Amino acid sequence: MPDNERTAAPRTVLHLSQPVEGGVARVVTDLVRAQTEEGMRAVVACPPGGSLSRDAAAAGAEVVPWPASREPGPGLAGETARAARLVRRIGPDLVHAHSAKAGLAARLALRGRVPTVHQPHAWSFDAVGGATARLALHWERLAARWADRVLCVSEDERRHGLEAGVHARWEVIRNGVDTDRFRPAYADARARARVTLPALDGLPPHASLVVCVGRLCRQKGQDVLLRAWPEVAGRVPDAWLVLVGDGPQRRELGGAAPRRVLFAGAADDTVPWYAAADVVVLPSRWEGMALVPLEAMACGRPVVMTQVTGAAESLPPGHAAHCLVPPEHPAALARALTGLLADPGLRRDLERQAADHVRSAFDVRRTAAGVARLYEEVLAERRAAPAPGPAPSTEPSLPPHRGPSPRTPDEPSVLPHTESTERTRR
Repeated sequence: MPDNERTAAPRTVLHLSQPVEGGVARVVTDLVRAQTEEGMRAVVACPPGGSLSRDAAAAGAEVVPWPASREPGPGLAGETARAARLVRRIGPDLVHAHSAKAGLAARLALRGRVPTVHQPHAWSFDAVGGATARLALHWERLAARWADRVLCVSEDERRHGLEAGVHARWEVIRNGVDTDRFRPAYADARARARVTLPALDGLPPHASLVVCVGRLCRQKGQDVLLRAWPEVAGRVPDAWLVLVGDGPQRRELGGAAPRRVLFAGAADDTVPWYAAADVVVLPSRWEGMALVPLEAMACGRPVVMTQVTGAAESLPPGHAAHCLVPPEHPAALARALTGLLADPGLRRDLERQAADHVRSAFDVRRTAAGVARLYEEVLAERRAAPAPGPAPSTEPSLPPHRGPSPRTPDEPSVLPHTESTERTRR
């Protein structure tokens, strides 16, 4: 990191995360890697299993278990109490809570008595409907007072929260990706990936290949993509679709899959899949700012995605007309995919522009520098403020239960970050 981007850092930051796979896990891992390289003590508390424990430890973090289910329920009181005990034992200078469930437990446990940054990685009230969505929104409005900052990964996410009535001390630091790892893959890399990926055995070497990377769940919208695929396959006779990932809808999606669709399972390394693709697609129902499109564009691949929170903000100028479609609209998704597959010249133009755009605006090092500056601002404000109340109890009291608890999104993402460290204070 350049000297002029170095900032004073807290001695210890505790990252509390319930998601242990996907975009949120990658965001946490990238942050702790940068933080430990800067001399910070980074501690990650998360449920056992998944990739986060392993990857965060490899990135230099201390990892401690924080058993927690994906959704709030009867175990919430115990999860909150365990979070409070971890804070007392670790003694962090700052707690950074990632996603809805960790944000729920951390803010209930601490109630502002320890410097706290909450990062939604997409809003929980977008994941549900009816009374559950209203309760989730009520909680976010209430709990915003217990965060020194609510950190959004896109200006669109901040604006959506504000319009929903969440009044917080906002920060926007856009998501970023490792542009040393995700870098343009040219024709030889495409050919090599198609030969070496076992799931592509038997695929014609020059087939048109669409790749969808993501957890197989309602959020990511693979069911909509499967409904769109027969039209694509009918108009592009050599087109194949590969779904890379695993999740709760694997069996359901497998039963609904039309011809020329492959299920590759989860992948520890998605770079070869981006290299193999002609087009990458992400038909999400909601996001904050998804990492997969940024990773794919960094590898020089055009991306078709739905117009959810943060999507337009992540695209290069001029790409929306070719690459952005309404959510839950199979016909529009099919038209966009068919248009790109049928026009190699357009794809080459978009590929070059996409790679340049991500390198210039969405490098993860800018993201990490922005988060470090945010921590220092929060701590400086706390040092200048009156002394806080007593330390949190190891058995925090909980508000009375008045109905179903807000549900955590399946995987509200990712990654989150300025300029791609573009920062907004409200």
